[in-house]
Amino acid sequence: MGKYDLLIVGAGLYGAVFAERAAAAGKKVLVIDKRAHIGGNIYTELNEGIQVHMYGAHIFHTSDSRVWEYVNRFAGFNNYRHCLLAVYKDELYNLPFNMNTFSKMWGIRTPAEAREKIAAQVAQAGISEAANLEEQAVSLVGRDIYEKLIEGYTRKQWGRECRELPAFIIKRLPVRFVYDNNYFNDIYQGIPEGGYTAMVQKMLSSAEVELDTDFYADREHFMSVADRIVFTGMIDEFYDHCFGRLEYRGLKFETEILDTENFQGNAVVNYTEYEIPYTRIIEHKHFELKCQGGERVPKTVITREYPAAWKPGDEPYYPVNDDKNNALYERYRELAAKEGRVIFGGRLGGYRYLDMDKVVAMALDDSRESL
Repeated sequence: MGKYDLLIVGAGLYGAVFAERAAAAGKKVLVIDKRAHIGGNIYTELNEGIQVHMYGAHIFHTSDSRVWEYVNRFAGFNNYRHCLLAVYKDELYNLPFNMNTFSKMWGIRTPAEAREKIAAQVAQAGISEAANLEEQAVSLVGRDIYEKLIEGYTRKQWGRECRELPAFIIKRLPVRFVYDNNYFNDIYQGIPEGGYTAMVQKMLSSAEVELDTDFYADREHFMSVADRIVFTGMIDEFYDHCFGRLEYRGLKFETEILDTENFQGNAVVNYTEYEIPYTRIIEHKHFELKCQGGERVPKTVITREYPAAWKPGDEPYYPVNDDKNNALYERYRELAAKEGRVIFGGRLGGYRYLDMDKVVAMALDDSRESL
C-alpha cells in the first residue's frame, strides 16, 4: 500500500460519508473494514428479489434538508412510512402510541377520553419525578400500556428489569393523541431504492476499499500508512481498554425464506411478551413499495430479531449509556481529545445510539472541520 492522506477504519455510513467528502476534496483515501462487505449495519443483500436488511430494520428519516439532499445524491428514496404493529398474547396494537392504540386498549374514541384514562393511571401510580424507565413509561402512557406493550419488550431488549434502567431510554418514544400510525414525525422519510449497499457503494466509489481487513491485525502498519485516521470502531478497544471495557447489548438474527407471498402484512411486528424470546419479526419485502401491489414477489423473507448479552468478540449494537458507562466513556473521550491524528466518529466511536441522519450530519460536520 502507498501513502494516503486519510485512512478510514470502518466502511459503515459514517466512514462512507467521510470518505466521499475527503475524496471530493482531492484526498487520497483508503477505507478498511474487518467485515466482508461495506455498509456496516445498514448492509442490505438481495435475496429472492427482495432487499434484505441483514442487521435489522433501517428506515431513513430526517428533518434536516442538508442531510436529505446529500443522501439523495447517491440513491433515490421510496416513500415508505414506518407503521409498527405490536402483538401481546392474542391482541394486536398499532405503534407508536396513538389514538388507534388507545382505542384498542380501552375501547375509547376521543383524545379527551384517552388523556383522562392516562391521567388517572398516572395519578394512581403517584409518580412525581421518574427515577427509572418503568416510572418514566407509566408517567407517559399509564400502567396498562406499560405492562402490555413496554415492560416485556424492554426487559428482553436490555436484559434488565425496567426499574434498573435509566428513564431517558423511553423519553424518545412517540406518544400522540391523533389517529396516526406513522412512527416518525420527520419531513423526509424513505428507504433507498436498490438497498443501502448500493448507496454506500456510490459514496465509496472514489476511495480504495479493502475488506476482510482487521485494523488490529497489523495496527502499527495501518497507523503509518496515512497522515490522518478516521476511526469508527469501539473507542475503548482503540485504547486497549486501559480504563476498562464499555458495555453493549448484542443482537442475533434468524432469517428464513417462506414459500408464501405475504407472511404478516407489515414490515415490522413487535412481540412484547417477555416469554417470547424475540422482540420482533421483520418481513423485508414490505419495505419496498413495488411489493405492496405492483410487482409481486411470490416468496417472502422474514427475520426474527433476538436481543442478546454482549461479550468481547461479538458485534456491539447498543451502547449501554448508564451512569457508569457514560463516566467511563468520558475518560476515553478526554484521551481522544488529545489525539492529533485520529478522529473518532459514528455510533461506536462516540459511544451513543444514533439515527442514520445524525450519523450523516456528524460525518459531514467532522469532515468539513478536519479536511
